[in-house]
Amino acid sequence: MEPPRRGQPWWSGRNPLVWVRDWVRSTPGTHIWLLVIGITSLVIASASEGLEQFLVHRTSSNIHELNEHPLPSLLISGFWIERPASFLLYVVMFELLHANVERWVGTWRWLLTVGGAHIAATLASQELVLLAIEGHRLPRSMTHVVDIGVSYGLAAAAGLLTYRLLPPWRYAYLVAVLVFFGIPLTTGATFTDFGHAIALTMGFAAWPLTPAAAAGAVVEEEAEGGPQGGGEHIP
Repeated sequence: MEPPRRGQPWWSGRNPLVWVRDWVRSTPGTHIWLLVIGITSLVIASASEGLEQFLVHRTSSNIHELNEHPLPSLLISGFWIERPASFLLYVVMFELLHANVERWVGTWRWLLTVGGAHIAATLASQELVLLAIEGHRLPRSMTHVVDIGVSYGLAAAAGLLTYRLLPPWRYAYLVAVLVFFGIPLTTGATFTDFGHAIALTMGFAAWPLTPAAAAGAVVEEEAEGGPQGGGEHIP
């Protein structure tokens, strides 16, 4: 098959099945994650009402579970969604956000960003819940609140993807993201909304992990004449 000409999209002129195969191979973390979420969604969809409630609460990263099983709670909660009917929506969001970010920065940098954001946003948002309970602004039953899902990771990916776009699309996308996450935060915010804001901020802060940041550092070093003032670099 003739490779795409210079300046053409990388998928240009390729067999669609080959394109899909290569896309999945280039973003293994995204699609393994999606596969696990698909399996857990089937489990919830086929479970009885009692079992469904048990699973949803047992896999939540709420205050009770964080106290009882901190590490498993943080990990497992990222592989479940509360409404299996919304799985197809998550497929679309994963392909648009996670897959593009993973392909751009690499699997390990992507995982560091979204995994770190999921953990930080979960802990911070549940700390807010705990403070509200201690201040008698929320009932003590909130220690068992359902807190599962993948939205914190998606928020972090959305923030990091900003740097992948070129102006003026970058600015339009940035405004859309800030409006999407900002409106709930300023109109009766819940602990989840605060978690989204934290995860989005961590996505923005992950700029040093991007290829664009690395390329900028190289250009700056070359402009300054290199580490030896323009001479031969000695490792």
